[in-house]
Amino acid sequence: MTPISVVIITFNEEKNIERCLESVKNIADEIVVLDSFSTDKTEEICKKFGVRFFQHPFDDFIAQKNRALAYARYPHVLSLDADEVLSTKLYNSIKEVKENWQADGYYFNRLTNYCGKWIKHCGWYPDQKLRLWDTRKGKWEGYKIHEKVELVSGSTQMHLKGDLLHYSYHSISGHAKQANSFTNITAEAAFNRGKRSSILKIWIFPKWKFFRDYIIKRGFLDGYYGYVVCKISSYATFLKYVKMRQMQIENSEREKVQGKRYKWGTGR
Repeated sequence: MTPISVVIITFNEEKNIERCLESVKNIADEIVVLDSFSTDKTEEICKKFGVRFFQHPFDDFIAQKNRALAYARYPHVLSLDADEVLSTKLYNSIKEVKENWQADGYYFNRLTNYCGKWIKHCGWYPDQKLRLWDTRKGKWEGYKIHEKVELVSGSTQMHLKGDLLHYSYHSISGHAKQANSFTNITAEAAFNRGKRSSILKIWIFPKWKFFRDYIIKRGFLDGYYGYVVCKISSYATFLKYVKMRQMQIENSEREKVQGKRYKWGTGR
C-alpha cells in the first residue's frame, strides 16, 4: 500500500474546505494544508479534521503549491484546491492506485459546477488535470495562475476514471470579476513572451473564442449558463488583447521619452 499525502492551499475557504476534506479524509495518510493567513474559519474547520496546518504569505499559485509540497511526509501526493471534491468513482480509482502504484503520475477529468449547473461542454470538459504523482518526478510549473504539474522527461502517466468535481463559480458577477483580474496576469505574461496585439486581433479573437466554445465545442448544450460561460470567456479574450494593446502603447511612449533623453543627454 502506497501512502499518500493530500496537499491543499487555502485562503478564506470556509465555504469550501469542509466539503473537500470530507471527500479525502478516508483515503489520505495525511492531509497538509498551507494557508495564507485566512481571516475566516478556515483554520478552525481544518483542525477539526486533524490536518497538519501551516501558514505562509501568498506569493503566487505556483510558488505556494510547491511550498506546500515541501511539508508533505510522503513523496506520493494528491494536490487539490479547496473548492475541489473527489467523486465516488475517482475516490475508488485513487484507492486502487494506492494498492498498486504503477505510473509516475495520474491525471483525470475535472467537471466544473457553475452557479449550480454542471458544465459538460464550452471547452470546460473534459478538463484533464495531473494531480496525483510522485513528487520526486515533477513539480508545479507555469506562470502565476496557469499552473500545472510538469513531470521529468521519460515519466509515465495513466488516466483514472472518475471526475474531480470543481465548485468554482457561485455567481456570474464573480466570474466576470475574476475574468478582469486574471486577464491582467495573462496579458502581462503574453506581452513579456513577445506576443503583440492589434485592432484586428481585438476584433477577431473574441468572436472566434465564442464561436469555438459555443458552437464547435457545443456550449449551447449547457443551456443558459453555457451561453453565459462562453460569453464571459469571449469577453476575457477581448480584455486580454486590449490590455496587451495598452501595454504596447505605454511601452512605445516610454521608449520615445527615453530616446529624447538620450538624444539631449549626448548633445545630438
